[in-house]
This record gives sequence, C-alpha cells and structure tokens, in this order.
Amino acid sequence: MSGTETLSPEKERQILRGAALVFAQEGYEGASMSRIAAEAGVSKGTLYNYFAGKADLFAAFVNEECSRKIAALFDGADDGTDPEAALRRIAEQMVRMIVSPTGLTIFRVTMSEASKFPDLARMFYDAGPARATGHMADWLTRQTLAGRLVVDDARFAADQFFALCQTRLGMLCRLQLVTTPTDAEVERVVSSSVAMFLRTYAAPEAGMPLSQSIPRAGARPGPSPGGQA
Repeated sequence: MSGTETLSPEKERQILRGAALVFAQEGYEGASMSRIAAEAGVSKGTLYNYFAGKADLFAAFVNEECSRKIAALFDGADDGTDPEAALRRIAEQMVRMIVSPTGLTIFRVTMSEASKFPDLARMFYDAGPARATGHMADWLTRQTLAGRLVVDDARFAADQFFALCQTRLGMLCRLQLVTTPTDAEVERVVSSSVAMFLRTYAAPEAGMPLSQSIPRAGARPGPSPGGQA
C-alpha cells in the first residue's frame, strides 16, 4: 500500500471483494486495475491511492484471506481438550478452507502465474502454507511438552498433517472435477487424516499399545446385514 489515504476496513473489504472476482475470472496477468476498480465500485485513482499496483493488491488480498482463516484454525486449540478433538477441528477447517471458492481462486491464480511471476508464489507461500505450518508446529511443540504427543520434528509433522488434509478433495476441487464436496466426503478426509497422524505421533496410553488406542486410519463400516456396503 503506497497512497496517502488510510484504508478503512469497509473500503478494504469492498476493494478486495472486487479484486477476488477479477483475479478468479482473469487470472493475475489478465486482470487490470481498471477492471478491478470497476468491479469494486471505486475510481481507478482511488484504487491507486491505496495500492501501488496490481502486485500490491494481490498480495493484500492473499494476506488478508490467509491471516484471517489461518488464525481461526487454531481458535480453542489450547483449551485443554484432548489432541484428537483439537486435530479434528483444525483438519475440518483446513479441508473446508482448501476447497472454498476463495481458497481455490488463490491457489489456481498463483500456480498459473508462478513461472512468470515467481514473487507471487513466494508471497503466497509465506502468507499461506508457511504461516499455517508455523502455527501448527508451535501447537505440536506445546502438545509434546505437555506429554500428549511425541513429535521430534514439529515443522515436518505439521507439513505431513496438512498434506493429509488435502487427500483426494484438494486435487479434485482444484481440477474442478468436484465442485462442492459433501459433508460425508469432508468427514472421511478429516477422520482418516487424524487417525493416521495419531498412529505416528500420539503418546502411548499407559498399559495400552498405541496400535490399540488409535483407530485404524480410513477404517470404514463393514457390509450391512443385507449385504450392501
């Protein structure tokens, strides 16, 4: 942001909503400040009072979305509940963020323009994946110090967990082969991801082997009495 005016929260949301629509439709290279200004309902001069150019605007759009949603991932994560419950909340919010229209727009635009505009890729990575991994690693470290988990490389484990959260739905939605995942599809990814993660990192319960205390990853109900799955 380079202008002399202070950007109010209302004006910022107005501009970023317009930018999101244009970036989704035109990509980064195809989007113009004139089109963004028109979509946002402001003059081009007003837009330049707030942002030096398209790169600054895209960075603000990505940073605002990532900072708000990633902070929400960890709300209540340290409220004393068991790690499994906290992991389920984090996983569900992460899956839904990945497959949300805004999340998909940011990912697609960044990937399509990364070769031409490598700074955009770095900006997205720092604002999104790296920030989420950092928060997750800090949480895993606190859980390990409390004796609830056993994690020797918290950042690597955080990367693993978020990779699990992208199972199947992330790729299908990014390729537009699935538009709106069902709650059951999201729940399957969440349950399986948490189960697999805890099989590796849960602190063994006293007197009970870890393999008995954690459900088998991806376990599904057996056939019904009528023979249907």
